[in-house]
Amino acid sequence: MYELVIIGGGPAGAAAGVYAARKRVKSLLITEGWGGQSEVSPDVQNWIGIKSISGIDLAQKIEEHVKAYAGDVLEFDEGSRVVEVKELVLASGSGGPKFTLVTNKGKKYETRSILVASGGRRRKLSVPGAETYDGKGIVYCATCDAPLFQGKEVVVIGGGNAGFESAQQLISYATKITLLEYAEEFRGDSVTREAVLKSKKVTPITNAESVEVKGEKFVTALVWKDRKTGETHELPVQGVFVEIGSIPNTEFLKGLVELNKYGEIILDHKTARTSREGIWAAGDATDQPYKQNNISMGDAVKALEDIYLWLQKKKSTT
Repeated sequence: MYELVIIGGGPAGAAAGVYAARKRVKSLLITEGWGGQSEVSPDVQNWIGIKSISGIDLAQKIEEHVKAYAGDVLEFDEGSRVVEVKELVLASGSGGPKFTLVTNKGKKYETRSILVASGGRRRKLSVPGAETYDGKGIVYCATCDAPLFQGKEVVVIGGGNAGFESAQQLISYATKITLLEYAEEFRGDSVTREAVLKSKKVTPITNAESVEVKGEKFVTALVWKDRKTGETHELPVQGVFVEIGSIPNTEFLKGLVELNKYGEIILDHKTARTSREGIWAAGDATDQPYKQNNISMGDAVKALEDIYLWLQKKKSTT
C-alpha cells in the first residue's frame, strides 16, 4: 500500500516526484516515458533557468533529477501506462479512501492517494506527409518552437484561440504567416483575432482543408483545398504549425472524477483537488487553460503540498 501514486513522467509528474521524495511520502511513479510532450521538440527555449535545450536532453535531466531524490521512498514503474483506477470499498473509520490501479502490463497497485499528471497528446494532422515531416517542419507548439522559424514563411492550421495565439507568437519571427481555418469563420476570441489580423504578415483563409504536406529533408510546402470551389493550392512554407486541438490522457478516469466536455479533469485550482477525495491532478490533463511546462510543474508542487497535509491529517485520525 503506497501513500501516493503519481501517474506521469512529464514536468508535472517529475516535480511531484521530487517533492514527494523530499517530504518522504512513500510513493510510486508510473510513466511510459520521461519528458512529456516536449520530448519531441528539437529546441526548448522557455524552460526557466536553461536558455536552450533539446527535448531529449530535457527529458533526461528530468529523469535524473527525480531519481537523484528517490532514495528509499520513491519507486518507479517505467514503460507502463495506467488503464484503470478504482476506489476500494472500505468500512467506515478506515482512514479515508484507498484506490487500486491497473497498468497496461497487468500490474496492480494500491494507494491512499493519487496525483494524475498523465498529460495530453496533440491531435495530429492526418494527411499524406504529416507523419514523415513531424519534427522536420511540422510543429505542435508555437511557444516552444516559434523562434526557430526566424525569417521563414509558415502556415498555421486551425482558426481557434490556439491557432491565433500561435500566429501571434510567430509574428515576431516569421516573414509570412498563412492562417488556415476549415470552417467558414474563424473561432478565436475577438481581441486576439483583431491583434493578429491587423498584422501585414498574416494572410487569413477560411474554408481551407489541408490535403498534403510536401518536403525534401524538411517541409517545403502545404497543399490545401478550397472547400467552396474545390480548387487546390500549393503554399510554399518552411513550417507548418498545427493547432487542431489536443486530447487529454484521461480515458482511465471516466466515471471516477468529473471531466469537462473536452475530457479534461475539473479542478479546484487552489488545491489541485479533483471531484473525488484522494485524487489530485496537475498539468495538461486538467482544465488549466495554460498548457505550459513551467505551469504544470508549479501546479504539481501545489498539489503535493496539499496531498502531504491531507495525508498527515488522515494519519492523525487513524
